[in-house]
Amino acid sequence: MIRLYSFILIFLILCSILAPILAPISFSEIHLKDRLQPPSSSHLLGTDEMGRDIFSRLLYGGRISFLISLCVVCLSVIIGVTSGSISGYFGGWSDECFMRIADIFLSFPGILLAIGIVAVLGPALNNVILALVLIGWVSYARLSRGLVLKFREFEFVTALHSLGASWPRILFRHILPNVVPAILVQASFGFAGTILAESALSFLGLGVQPPQPSWGNMLNDGKNHLLDAPIMAVFPGMAIFVTVLVLNLLGDALRDRVQHL
Repeated sequence: MIRLYSFILIFLILCSILAPILAPISFSEIHLKDRLQPPSSSHLLGTDEMGRDIFSRLLYGGRISFLISLCVVCLSVIIGVTSGSISGYFGGWSDECFMRIADIFLSFPGILLAIGIVAVLGPALNNVILALVLIGWVSYARLSRGLVLKFREFEFVTALHSLGASWPRILFRHILPNVVPAILVQASFGFAGTILAESALSFLGLGVQPPQPSWGNMLNDGKNHLLDAPIMAVFPGMAIFVTVLVLNLLGDALRDRVQHL
C-alpha cells in the first residue's frame, strides 16, 4: 500500500511541477465571454467567473500549495528535531525551558495562531510560511525529545559514553538515525495538515493573493457560485481532499511499517 499511495502522491506532485507543460492556457488569461463555462474540449474543467481556465489554475494552485507545504515541513523538522533532540539529550534546565516554550505554543489553537500572525504581518507568502512553521515545529520537537529520552538510556549509548565519544557524535550519528522513521511518519501527517492550513488561510484571504491561484483562494472564488457554477468549488475541493487523504493514508501505512521494525 505504501507504493500505491506514494505513486499517487508523486503523480499529483509531478502534475503540479509540469503545470507549464500540461496547462493548456495561462492561469491568468481572462476571457469574459467564456465565463462560467461547463467542462468542454476547450476547457477540460470549465471556466471561472472571469473566464479563466479552471484546469490550468488547479495545476498552478497545486504548485504553490506543495511548495508552501514542503518549505514549512522541512523548516519545522529542522527546528523541531534539533531543539527537541538537544533538549531530551541534556535534560535539566534546558529541557524545562524547552517544555515551557512548547507549552506556550500549544496553548493556542494552531490555525487561530496562524491567522493572528498573518493578520499582523500581512498576507505575504513568506509570512504564511513563517506562521505555519511557528505552529508546526512543536510536534516534531516533542516527538524527537521523547524518543531521544528513550534511546539515551540504551546500552549502546552508555557504551559510547564509556569510550569517550562526544555528545554531537552520540546524538547526531547514533541516536538520531533511530528517530528518523518516526519523524518521517509525522512529516507525512504534517504535510497534509499544512496543505489544509494553507488552504484555510488562502480561503480567508490571508494566504496566497490573486492573481496567483491556490486551492484555497479558488474555493473562496467558488463559494459565490455554488448554485450556478458548482464546478468552481468542487474541483479545488476535490484536489485538497484527495491530496490530504493520500498523505494521511501514506502516514498510516508508514506508521504500521515502523511499528513492525
